[in-house]
Amino acid sequence: MTDLVVIGAGNAGLCAALAAREAGAAVTVVEWAEADAYGSDSYFSGGLFRIAYDDLSQLEEIVGPLDLGDARGLDEHRSYTQADFLADWGRVTNYRCDLQLADLVVSRSFEDLKWLSGHGVPFRSPIVVDETGHARHSRPGWHGGFVEVSGAGVGLTEALLRAAGKAGVEIVYGVQARDLSYDPDTRTWTLVGRRGDGSTTTFTAAAVVIASGGFQADVEWRTRALGPGWDLAKVRGCKYNTGLGIRMALNEGAVPYGNWSGCHAVAWSAGSGEAGRADANHVFERESYPFGITVNIEGRRFIDEGSDFGAYTYAKYGREILQQPGQVAWQIFDQRAVDLMTTEYRYKNPEAARLQGDTLEELADRLAARGVNRDQLLATIAEYNAAVDESVEFSPYVKDGKSTKGLQIEKTNWATPLTQGPFLAFEVTCGITFTFGGLRVNENAEVLDPSGQPITGLYACGEAVGGLYYFNYPSGTGLTAGAVLGRAAGTAAAGLRS
Repeated sequence: MTDLVVIGAGNAGLCAALAAREAGAAVTVVEWAEADAYGSDSYFSGGLFRIAYDDLSQLEEIVGPLDLGDARGLDEHRSYTQADFLADWGRVTNYRCDLQLADLVVSRSFEDLKWLSGHGVPFRSPIVVDETGHARHSRPGWHGGFVEVSGAGVGLTEALLRAAGKAGVEIVYGVQARDLSYDPDTRTWTLVGRRGDGSTTTFTAAAVVIASGGFQADVEWRTRALGPGWDLAKVRGCKYNTGLGIRMALNEGAVPYGNWSGCHAVAWSAGSGEAGRADANHVFERESYPFGITVNIEGRRFIDEGSDFGAYTYAKYGREILQQPGQVAWQIFDQRAVDLMTTEYRYKNPEAARLQGDTLEELADRLAARGVNRDQLLATIAEYNAAVDESVEFSPYVKDGKSTKGLQIEKTNWATPLTQGPFLAFEVTCGITFTFGGLRVNENAEVLDPSGQPITGLYACGEAVGGLYYFNYPSGTGLTAGAVLGRAAGTAAAGLRS
């Protein structure tokens, strides 16, 4: 018997384990994947954490000294207050998110990320000074307060595993959590797991933390919850997030909660291959669409690429792509956008769908060979170019209001005509990151029953928690919420040890 069993060795689960060890609990983490298989979505993330801070000196407590000099535009980054964070979160979810939980995550974001930094997570500032002397985020066109992990999800995972090992956390790999039950007489939980060879193993503890993610990798459950066509989406992260932890909790009386028909889904390279590729990580993200146009295979635009900063639209546009013919689209850029494109577009992999043409006609010919309506594409680009308001100055640092006029779907910001070749096109499809439906928890991360009462000794954190996101998602919030609720779960669960 141990004090605490954590199901899942990702960001949230390892934060729970570290917090529980700090409180004196003996902790066993049960991970479905083998040690070298990276069984959490954290590994496949970009390592971006959204954080509230009052001034740059506070940010320096986490990332170290900032050398920004007298860069222009620095005022945009000097603070990102709790009110800013909460307002952005509420706005993009139409204020349907659980505001009590959101406020908890926001209010603890600084202290808990500072705590993670103390455990060796190598945070760095995402504020960079570009070649023009202007301060901006490392991801051009992004907005909000962030810290990012050196090495992205790989660096995050490796740092957390080192910290867990140093703290004395036991991690058992290659065990699929299958059955969970509670004995009220002994006040203990029993978890039955299955190994790859079919044998079973049993863990007994005073408390259990479910940190095993959403159900996006279960194609049947995903399609049943999200709707027709979602069986065709590509799973961005690990193949182990099939919702087993959520199922076990529901079987033990937990209440389902949140936007069960919603998910985080992005524009993702159509050449990304299967889920959970350790050699690819997050390199197939295609987030620079605000600086170009996106068309379907009919050659028509179908979204306002500049409706908001990419940080607030990237997680919903995957759904729009999935609804297009063939479940694909093409992002098209001219040379003015090249320096603004994220590094993922430069990933040299033959599976990454990329075409180039010295002229628009040449690019259209190459796209036609991939099934795109050539004539309509050229007509769409001509119509778009003519509709751009050239009286407004382009600025990638703010919502510049440089828009089109007279189109059926206007581009609200960052509208520049496609005129400077060579021209680039990237084929994208829908990449699902995680599902929004899950378990309801309180501020101690205790799992709640239908009456709103905590289920004794049962906790949840990470993507297994529902109610945090509806319709959309503010970038970087997931890892922060996982850390905050993970730490809360571990601290509270440690209090139940005998």
